[in-house]
Amino acid sequence: MPDATRLRDSTQLVLPRETLEELEPPLDEEFTLTVVPEGEKYYRIIGSPVEIKAASEFLARRGISIQ
Repeated sequence: MPDATRLRDSTQLVLPRETLEELEPPLDEEFTLTVVPEGEKYYRIIGSPVEIKAASEFLARRGISIQ
C-alpha cells in the first residue's frame, strides 16, 4: 500500500494566491488541474502525478520554487 503522504505530494501543490494569479498563461489552462482556494492566502492545485510534475517544472522554469 502506498504511503499517503507521498501520494498526496505527487498529486497536489499549494501556492500563495499572488503567485498563481500572476502566471501567464494560467496554470489550469496549460495543464489538466483543479485549482481550489485554500484559506484566504493560498490555492491548492490538484491533478494526476504526471500533470503535477509537469506543472512543477513549468513553475520552476518561471523561477517559482516548489517545496
